[in-house]
Amino acid sequence: MFPLPRTNQRWLLTARPQGLARESDFFWDETPADEPAEGQVLVRVIYLSLDPTNRNWMNRADSYIPALPIGAVMRGVGIGIVEESRGCDFHPGDLVQGLLGWQRYATMDAAYLNKLPLFEIPLAGYFGVLGHIGLTAYVGLLDIGKPQAGETLVVSAAAGAVGSLVGQIGKIKGCRVVGIAGSEAKCRWLKDELGFDAVVNHRIENLDEALRRHCPEGVNIYFDNVGGRVLEAVLGQLALRARIVCCGMISQYNSPGTPGPANLGALITRRARMEGFLCSDYARRSPEAFSELMSWFAAGKLKYRLEIVDGLENAPASLNRLFDGTNAGKLLVKVSPEPIEAPAPARTM
Repeated sequence: MFPLPRTNQRWLLTARPQGLARESDFFWDETPADEPAEGQVLVRVIYLSLDPTNRNWMNRADSYIPALPIGAVMRGVGIGIVEESRGCDFHPGDLVQGLLGWQRYATMDAAYLNKLPLFEIPLAGYFGVLGHIGLTAYVGLLDIGKPQAGETLVVSAAAGAVGSLVGQIGKIKGCRVVGIAGSEAKCRWLKDELGFDAVVNHRIENLDEALRRHCPEGVNIYFDNVGGRVLEAVLGQLALRARIVCCGMISQYNSPGTPGPANLGALITRRARMEGFLCSDYARRSPEAFSELMSWFAAGKLKYRLEIVDGLENAPASLNRLFDGTNAGKLLVKVSPEPIEAPAPARTM
């Protein structure tokens, strides 16, 4: 089989979106892939993760990392395979993960790449239960939420990649889990397949009434992926000394003028704690997290759902599926073929 031609296809950011991103905010560019310099690696991107934070990175203001400059390759987390390496510990055939960007080939410093831990899971499944998704769910719930058996855990965007894992981990830890999602199909999946105790369709139900009904003793832990009106509703139903885990504010990313909750005083009256986090702060915990997640997965206690879009050219149009309610589970773009002969799986990091 002939190797792929090394013409780098890539999406460049050309405008700051107003509201939802549009394809006109990007420019499709084709150029020869850069050859690696000393200490660099040439990676062929296989899978690209589409995440709500992609939209945040497109804004003019810095977030937890500097704003993406106009004219730069769109930022994104990816899995790829090393094709060339110069003066570093990576070798052709190594599977790696990092901020590879919305492109077919990434030439970058080896220091910004991590070798993929090899487990008995499909390559695309790495983003379903491991990677930044798994680490976010694991440390967010366990380190910040600190669940105890018998407590009530509420998860927003519960049918998303992170939310669906959080709810299942909550069940493993003995919590009563209530998921908030945006369609009847998502709610059925959460309850019938993932074992959530109760679900709320925020598009057709009165959120305040539903939370009172499903959380009669209050909410002990809220894993927040949404912010805005949903956060406000949960604040109104907090139990004493509740913990709110701030993972994302997806309701704010396309509408920066959206007002926040009007009842933050509930944190005082309920003696509650609200804490934000980034999974990158917990990178050293990856070995522990991935080992635990995979043990639960192997035991049938964790499930994941992937939605894979074929072709890098479809990335801009697919991004908004994270915001319009049409996506469930982990959304990926398949950029290029998987290796024909994948390395033998191992159970160690």
